[in-house]
Amino acid sequence: MDWLAFFEKWIWLGFAAVGFAILFNVPKRTLWVIFLMGALGGAAKLLTLSLGGGIILGSFAGALLVGFLSIGAAHFKHSPPFVFAIPAVIPMVPGAFAYRMMLGIIRLTEQVDPNSFNQLLDDTVTNGLKAFFVLMALSVGVSAPMLLTRRESAKEMKVPLKINELIKK
Repeated sequence: MDWLAFFEKWIWLGFAAVGFAILFNVPKRTLWVIFLMGALGGAAKLLTLSLGGGIILGSFAGALLVGFLSIGAAHFKHSPPFVFAIPAVIPMVPGAFAYRMMLGIIRLTEQVDPNSFNQLLDDTVTNGLKAFFVLMALSVGVSAPMLLTRRESAKEMKVPLKINELIKK
């Protein structure tokens, strides 16, 4: 593994996360934490890919790391966990696969010779499924730590008074 290229990607993933954080207007005090989380989540994805894991597993590993780190950052910076998690995970969204899927759909509408049609259809479906499963891995990876570490169960949650009165009727 080329460590200089790895470090460069690590830095750019952190800057991309900060860019999305600024776009979402998060508090300024959270930007350096979002930079670290975006960089570490992206590094986990790249490390998983370099160890032979696929893009879906790598995205899940990066999102899971970001999910757990966002819980600690939420307590440290007194902000909701999603303030940290969402901008840090967006650089891992599979834009290239979705783009290739859309190009494939457009090319399928043109006249294509029957010999290359099946290959084009296969590539289009493959890219679409990869994009879908990477997005699912990102969403599950970010939300699972927050769901697993919740302190109160649904039974113990306090229901507002008006809803409580409706339930009793």
